[in-house]
Amino acid sequence: MASDAAPGAARAPWRRRWTVVTLCFLAFLLCNMDRVNLSVAILPMAQEFGWDSTTVGLVQSSFFWGYLLTQIAGGVWADRVGGKLVLGFGVVWWSLATCLTPMAAKMGLPALLLARAAMGVGEGVAMPSMNNLLSKWMPKKERSRSLSLVYSGMYTGSVLGLAFSPSMIKQFSWPSVFYVFGSFGAVWIYFWSRLASSNPAVDPYISAEERQYILKDADKPRDKITNVPWKTILLKKEVWAIIISHFCHNWGTFILLTWMPSYYNQVLGLDLMRSGIFSVLPWITMAVMVNVGGWIADTLVNKGVSVTIVRKTMQTIGFMGPALCLAQLSHITTVPGAVLCMMGAQGMDAFSQSGLYSNHQDIGPQYAGILLGLSNTAGVLAGVIGTAVTGMILSRGTWDAVWRVAILFYCIGTLVWNIFSTGERVFLEGE
Repeated sequence: MASDAAPGAARAPWRRRWTVVTLCFLAFLLCNMDRVNLSVAILPMAQEFGWDSTTVGLVQSSFFWGYLLTQIAGGVWADRVGGKLVLGFGVVWWSLATCLTPMAAKMGLPALLLARAAMGVGEGVAMPSMNNLLSKWMPKKERSRSLSLVYSGMYTGSVLGLAFSPSMIKQFSWPSVFYVFGSFGAVWIYFWSRLASSNPAVDPYISAEERQYILKDADKPRDKITNVPWKTILLKKEVWAIIISHFCHNWGTFILLTWMPSYYNQVLGLDLMRSGIFSVLPWITMAVMVNVGGWIADTLVNKGVSVTIVRKTMQTIGFMGPALCLAQLSHITTVPGAVLCMMGAQGMDAFSQSGLYSNHQDIGPQYAGILLGLSNTAGVLAGVIGTAVTGMILSRGTWDAVWRVAILFYCIGTLVWNIFSTGERVFLEGE
């Protein structure tokens, strides 16, 4: 793996902080490409191996078993050794696991579950390490924009994965998506090891002017954390607002991520190709709207609007927008109507990136990676439970029940967020 600083000392032709943001964007693009390919491949895999809905739910949820294990650990590791090393490790690890998935599937269900869990271990460090990197590289007034751009990489990855997987499966069979997508990680790590640094202080490419600009508006650099004040962190109601809201948000998000092609296939009668194509449109909407939301949030902050008001407004849209759209699905039976509802749900969900996903750096920049690790652990639990529960619901009930549960969690999240969250700093220097 690469060292903390990139080799050489040439000056970059453009702002270095955006090089780091771009590479993080590409890492998150690969993250979701490697994740969503199973949501399309699961259809021919279920036919080949004779899986029912409960088994499909188990396979889809197994990714989150490993993802859960490295949320907090990834944040602690990033805050201690730097985000560059941790994110690089994660991409290499999950890319290898992706390439090994077809072999594991042919060995049997236990081996496949283990391979998907191993992939989750690698992807689990992505968010905490990225959050650590951007907390050091990005000035406060560019924070929502940069986070939104990086997270749009996830949605772009979903678009590309869902767009190309059906045709690849049809032409080369389902293992091809795992081999091809997984191999992209080798290209990414080549550039990451040469162009990225954990913070501006150790970056040999950055100009003195840009370094000064970042440090003037960014949070003050601090020593790497050796002792985490867990009690202090866990006693803050603002931390629990993020944790609970993250769980509520991810319940709906992960159901859409993993089950959307199956919904199109089972309810609307679409085949593999059309299910994949129509699954792309909501993620295109999300990729666009996440950057719109980031621009709106930064513009409001720069005009003097309270960060607390901005975060609460963005997240309320991110909760109630999807809830309203999913509530319409029980009355819709046409493909265009269902796709429009999905696009609306995903598009408004994107405002969450300027809400709760930006809030970790607001309340405690010195613990940014740890805080995201904590809240994303709750979010992953929602993925583990929600994905598996959806399979069990569908084996006995209907999709209407699936949407009702998601709407309930969106409403709970809205209440908790608006009552307990803040955009102000909660953890002081030295605390």
